[in-house]
Amino acid sequence: MSDKSAIEWTEATWNPVTGCDKISPGCENCYALTLAKRLKAMGAAKYQNDGDPRTSGPGFAVTVHPGALAIPARWKTPRTVFVNSMSDLFHARVPLPFIREVFAVMAQTPQHTYQVLTKRSVRLRRIADQVEWPPNVWMGVSIEDNDHATRADDLRQIPAAVRFLSCEPLLGPLPGLNLDRIDWVIAGGESGPRHRPAHPGWVEHLRDRCVDAEVAFFFKQWGGHTPKSGGRDLGGRTWDQMPTAAPPRNGTGR
Repeated sequence: MSDKSAIEWTEATWNPVTGCDKISPGCENCYALTLAKRLKAMGAAKYQNDGDPRTSGPGFAVTVHPGALAIPARWKTPRTVFVNSMSDLFHARVPLPFIREVFAVMAQTPQHTYQVLTKRSVRLRRIADQVEWPPNVWMGVSIEDNDHATRADDLRQIPAAVRFLSCEPLLGPLPGLNLDRIDWVIAGGESGPRHRPAHPGWVEHLRDRCVDAEVAFFFKQWGGHTPKSGGRDLGGRTWDQMPTAAPPRNGTGR
């Protein structure tokens, strides 16, 4: 857990769960898996459990950390917090009672805004009515290509104050993406030595659709060998739009 984050669209990260498994093409060059291997070698206590080598790796087994639940209450200054940058809260091996504990912590610390992101949209939808959704929780799904655009359909059924999409790494055009009842879209290219380039046309089309639909658009990076290799310029400017928080929604909302 870090009190600060280098991720452009958040301010801090909080990891009550660590570890994950690859489930779709966007996971192929997972930064968290690589970082977990390094942290295990450094002796970091949270990264000593090894995951299945076919889908995970050293230090990256799904592991819950009850001791981390107290961390947000220690932050007196309000901040925007990315929850589980090193895991997926809705992984099948994260018990529902623990998910409820995480949501309870978020409800008990209303001074913070929490951003939760998952690729496991089906489980998210199935258990959404079994947790309380406080107004300071933003819920998002990752969509890297058109084959996974239906994750947004599951997200639409979640009564979160803000619903958002992370289209990073963007691996193809998204003609099948429905932006109805979506508040925010983040887009970005992949980074790292094996990065897969993002085509400018994919990003431009997504931006234009967001503008037409009045959905806040945030372009994080073009990517490259490092996250900052390609810069962030898109059409002569940077796009740093953020959503306007809305009142809590009941059911499918607006």
